[in-house]
Amino acid sequence: MIIEKIETFRNAVPLKKPFKTALRTVTVAEAIFVKITCDNGITGWGEAPPTLVITGDSLVSIEGAINDVIKPFLLKKNLLNFEAIFQGLKTILVNNTSAKAAVDMALYDCISQNCSLPLYQFLGGYRNEIETDFTVSVNSPEEMGEDAVGYVSNGFNVLKVKVGIGEIETDIARIREVRKRIGNDIKIRLDANQGWKPKDAVSAIQKMEDLGLDIELVEQPVKAEDLDGLKQVTDSVDTLIMADESVFSPKQAFEVIRRRSADLINIKLMKSGGIYQAQMINQMAETAGIECMVGSMIETRLGITAAAHFAASKKNITRFDFDAPLMLANEAISGGIKYNGRKITLPDQPGLGIEKVLSEGGISIGKQ
Repeated sequence: MIIEKIETFRNAVPLKKPFKTALRTVTVAEAIFVKITCDNGITGWGEAPPTLVITGDSLVSIEGAINDVIKPFLLKKNLLNFEAIFQGLKTILVNNTSAKAAVDMALYDCISQNCSLPLYQFLGGYRNEIETDFTVSVNSPEEMGEDAVGYVSNGFNVLKVKVGIGEIETDIARIREVRKRIGNDIKIRLDANQGWKPKDAVSAIQKMEDLGLDIELVEQPVKAEDLDGLKQVTDSVDTLIMADESVFSPKQAFEVIRRRSADLINIKLMKSGGIYQAQMINQMAETAGIECMVGSMIETRLGITAAAHFAASKKNITRFDFDAPLMLANEAISGGIKYNGRKITLPDQPGLGIEKVLSEGGISIGKQ
């Protein structure tokens, strides 16, 4: 099973509504798609969105990493020796985790097709259906309350609410408005995207606890590198604290686990460099009794399908943040995961289950 060809394509899909966090505002989902072709005719697909404020990857850097470094390394390699290939992919260049993730997805797509198994079964097959939350972008309290009502009316029973912009009092007002509008039966998760200082985070979360806002968890309340501050927040509140941007690599996951800096870990393929290293992070967390969530950047159904295969395959992954394709104005692929409201069903076809990558419907794809 020799790798014969690696191609990259640019893709851009507009969002239905701007996606706003403490770190950025997104109106168009841009990405590099990767296609790997093997000598037996099997083709695999992957996706890498540029997320400069989180991973540091741009469209140009992703293309350069794949075409100038990863492609020469992979061509003519036997994919049946995939342990050596994934070890090499990890070490041939530092960082560039999104580029590595896209290639990793495409490689796993090929490998599991060759085994005639859906990827989630190849990886463990724990379940074939999961449920996603839906994200409420950070805006005024009134707009966030209105958005939350709309998402709940569409069947979502877990909302991930973005905070971390402006004064702490404004964030609390946002959450109070959302809770007032949706009632007490809907779970609320907060994501501050590193927007708070440790003492402010403790004060805000304790106040929300006193107000009875019933927050399930708070994701990455402080700066990514501030593991002491993250631990301070974790140790000072009853609400569960999740590490996100603090954990890219297994080494960083080990440090968070060793320090007990967080109660939970959010794994994203774009941070870990793909499924190969994501599995290591999850296994470490599971050994330490720490559950994981799998989330994503603003990706199309191609990248989310790969992440969903990984997430569905593991018992220790108990939370899922895969709403990004529902925010897009157009589809980028046919096949892959299927949405029924908040429920996601994994495809039964071998590999990722991607049937076709589309180039019509307002989607821009160009070969690089």
